[in-house]
Amino acid sequence: MSTEQQTVNRAGKQAVVLGTGLALASLILLPAVAARMGLGASLTGALRIALMKASYRASARNKADDGSASAAPPFCCH
Repeated sequence: MSTEQQTVNRAGKQAVVLGTGLALASLILLPAVAARMGLGASLTGALRIALMKASYRASARNKADDGSASAAPPFCCH
């Protein structure tokens, strides 16, 4: 395996870990912290959407960078 392939694989793994961490944070950690702090449902929902978009972009960037898959379409929540 060439050095370039190793770099791409490492970047891909890092993007997957980042995306997974952000998804976990938005689904489990954020609601728990928001409830503890007394944040409203609308603010909690907005923060969850922002974290999920960041998670999607991290994984989409991985697909675009490695050249093996086409770039993911832009995220739209509507």
